[in-house]
Amino acid sequence: MANTSDASTPRIDQNNAADVARYTREFDVTDEQLSQAIAKVGDKAADVELYLKGSRSSTNADTAGEAAP
Repeated sequence: MANTSDASTPRIDQNNAADVARYTREFDVTDEQLSQAIAKVGDKAADVELYLKGSRSSTNADTAGEAAP
């Protein structure tokens, strides 16, 4: 049976200042936004990135009202 825990999966260590600095810069977020994302989805860098991208995206419904005269 395959091991479901992949040791090569990048994780964000909130107790490591270099990790926090790297990922806040990479994801263009504040320390607080990074911390909130980790609290919500865990510390896997890919999951945090997807969460942060999703939280900044808008839908057609969001922008349709802005385009209407």
